[in-house]
Amino acid sequence: MLYLSPALGISLFLAREFALDAVLLQVKLGEVERLSAQTLAQEQDKQALLANQNETLEQQVAQRTQELQGSLTRLQATQAQLVQAEKMAGLGELTAGIAHEIQNPLNFVNNFAEVSAELVGELAEEQQRPARDPALEAELLGDLKQNLGKISHHGQRAASIVRGMLEHSRASTGERTPSDLNALCDEYLRLAYHGLRAKDKAFNAALSTDFAPDLPAVNVVGPDIGRVLLNLLTNAFYAVRQRQRAGEAGYAPRVGVSTRRVGGQVEIRVADNGTGMPAAVQAKIFQPFFTTKPTGEGTGLGLSLSHDIIAQGHGGTLGVESREGEGTEFVIFLPI
Repeated sequence: MLYLSPALGISLFLAREFALDAVLLQVKLGEVERLSAQTLAQEQDKQALLANQNETLEQQVAQRTQELQGSLTRLQATQAQLVQAEKMAGLGELTAGIAHEIQNPLNFVNNFAEVSAELVGELAEEQQRPARDPALEAELLGDLKQNLGKISHHGQRAASIVRGMLEHSRASTGERTPSDLNALCDEYLRLAYHGLRAKDKAFNAALSTDFAPDLPAVNVVGPDIGRVLLNLLTNAFYAVRQRQRAGEAGYAPRVGVSTRRVGGQVEIRVADNGTGMPAAVQAKIFQPFFTTKPTGEGTGLGLSLSHDIIAQGHGGTLGVESREGEGTEFVIFLPI
């Protein structure tokens, strides 16, 4: 029997253990390499999947963006059509008021033209006389010159009304020009009043104005501000007419417009003593399509568009103060 010394046996044992450990390590290393390769392949698959998903998502986002842009374009076109429809509806209501307003200056033009024709005839007769009267001729010429001045004045007034209505009906260019807000308020007050009286001959209301004499010209889009005033005044006359129809004893309809300068702003107030509004209605009054009028009498866009014109178009504010059963006051602030 071969005898091995203890030291040699231990050495052989350790050598065998190291050999086994080396084999195990080699096996584990192979397993690690295999797992690493598998993990790398899975990561590559994930990256490819993510890339495909990102590409698909980008295509979907681009398609959705295009759809949204198309919807926005259609919405803007629809809004523009609604604005124009509201403007034309307001213009239609004013037709009779315009006819009344333009009739006055035209009557003056016709009357002064007839008188002027008579003066020309008298002057021609005087010039044909053997003994002419220079003093009478001078008087006739003075009267004729005065009449021509009045014809020019009232003709310009009629042209101004027509021009204002044409500006009201056409799409706004958005160009701001220095405007006399006192004249604008006064003109639309009378137009709105006569427009309502054309539909209801029995209706009457007291009109009041309190215009600041030193009010500076304000850079505004004149037709747009006129549109706002028309809407507010039409609503005011509607409110006083409704209260009058209720048969309240001793009630006298009243609508007023006032202006004043407040610091770096101009304030315009449109007040009436009509039906007034409860707090719940005041909270919604500037919302699109909200209206308290019966079906067919209002679109609910007038005050919403008016608010946008003042707030977004001119950097001002439009607010309302009202007490149910007592009246309403709309307040506009425009920066100078």
